[in-house]
Amino acid sequence: MKDVHLRKRRNAVLSSTEPPRTSRIEARIAPEALAVVRRAAEIQGRSLSDFMVAAALEDAQRTIEQAHIIRLSVDDQHRFAEALFNPPPLAPAMKRALQAHKRLLKPK
Repeated sequence: MKDVHLRKRRNAVLSSTEPPRTSRIEARIAPEALAVVRRAAEIQGRSLSDFMVAAALEDAQRTIEQAHIIRLSVDDQHRFAEALFNPPPLAPAMKRALQAHKRLLKPK
């Protein structure tokens, strides 16, 4: 009997350190919007909760991607690569700024 008690206690300690498998989120939604979301969930054969989580996750990933990834057309990619490999000559103001930088910030 004592062995069983110790096993249960060990499992209780281990399970308390594990991260929760799910988290709860609540939101208020207009009845008309809820009807649309319910209908979309039904069409996909998902529960309302599953549909909302999937839609929120998809939108969150798209938002993060848009903030961190720059997409260029093929023409813009070629122009960008060309500018990297064959940069245009420095403008006079840039040359003066570079000289001032060298003069003011001497390497140690």
